Amino acid sequence: MLLTPISLIVVVGVLIFVHEAGHFAAAKAVGIQVLRFSLGFGRPILAWRRGETEYWISWIPFGGYVKMAGFEDEGVAGDLEGGKSAQPIDPARAFDRKPLWARSIVILAGVTMNAVFAVVVYTGLAYTGTLEPNNIATTRVDSVMVNDLPPAAQVLGALRRGDRITTVNGDSVRTWGDLQLKLANAPPPVRLRVAGRPDSVVLQIAQGDTAARVAAVLALSPYLEPVISSVTSGGAGAKAGLMPGDRILKVNGDTVVSWQDFARVARRNATHPITVEVRRGTERLSLTVTPDRREETDPVTKRTQVIGFVGIGAVYPTLPRPGILGAVRVGWAETRSRGAMILDFLAKLVTGRASLRELGGPILIGQISSQAARIGAATFLGFMAFLSINLAILNVLPIPILDGGQLVFLLAEAVRRRPLPLELRLRLTQIGFVVLVAIMILATSNDILRLLGHVFRR
Repeated sequence: MLLTPISLIVVVGVLIFVHEAGHFAAAKAVGIQVLRFSLGFGRPILAWRRGETEYWISWIPFGGYVKMAGFEDEGVAGDLEGGKSAQPIDPARAFDRKPLWARSIVILAGVTMNAVFAVVVYTGLAYTGTLEPNNIATTRVDSVMVNDLPPAAQVLGALRRGDRITTVNGDSVRTWGDLQLKLANAPPPVRLRVAGRPDSVVLQIAQGDTAARVAAVLALSPYLEPVISSVTSGGAGAKAGLMPGDRILKVNGDTVVSWQDFARVARRNATHPITVEVRRGTERLSLTVTPDRREETDPVTKRTQVIGFVGIGAVYPTLPRPGILGAVRVGWAETRSRGAMILDFLAKLVTGRASLRELGGPILIGQISSQAARIGAATFLGFMAFLSINLAILNVLPIPILDGGQLVFLLAEAVRRRPLPLELRLRLTQIGFVVLVAIMILATSNDILRLLGHVFRR
């Protein structure tokens, strides 16, 4: 449990720092006097001064700010930002004395830094081959669980073992994860091109039918060669004498063509011996394996089921590592793809195709960050990059207390050729604050309901 708050603090702290550092550096670059740089709101836990700027780490951890000369200290924003700075203000270096282009750069610098952070992280993960460490570099279909397909996706039953899906709605797919993501999110009709087939496979699943989309994705399994890559020490496979590099030829006398052929038999035979014939080098060996008993939750029905577990892993085909330029392209493409996914979700919220109950708050972020940290550094960094894109997009929403709201004020000034009245800006900022608090309360209540849902359903 301790890992959850620590992970949350690390994720939120880094992303706030990145965002506010963008505002800070841009303000300094255009000659604006920076009075305070704070991680968190309210009064400081730690405070120090360097030059003309105060540096704070404050009590309320949900955000941060850069206080610049010329920004008003009155009202809600001023109270949240710990009140006025004791540093004398140089009127010539006030924010509102700078030209519109300079102020726009400062306002947009925070979200820009969040986007750059995501590109850099995804680029680094792509270059080291850890962007999708568990993804499978194949789009060949092994089998289709026809009985699990929703009515609108029954056409997937026409796929045969070895069929390679090349595009989804015209977009090429190279990995199984990419195929699943596009199947889950592509607008209808969803057209799959299959290598060697003249006609597309067309699915008519409504975009808002999440359950049907998930069922269609999970009904497909990827084709993997029946070759063992790893054997868990002390597991059923190790006890039977299976070794990495073994190619499974038969199980219980039936020929094995793919990894799924073996996996299906093993899963059905918890604690029951099965005969496995393998080729090891030039030898053919017949071994008796007794799968261990495991319980797992079915991803569709949510019911607990008993399966056999051998403790061996398949050989996953992987994409070659890109060079530095290729990694930058992948990093940029990944950032764009994730940003489009977030924008699509926001569009669904606005049009009513997605429920507000799907919003997550700090508790959910803490849970996911903790899970990501347990999996490994690459997964943790990837989650931080995704959250950084979220932060960038949410901050440009036209809510007055956010960067997007401040940008709207500047656009209004450009049109009117004079700033909006201070009283109006303060009133709109107060409204924006209330809206933001309401969103936070809703998201946090969703988190609590997810945690305690089983209690309320009794």
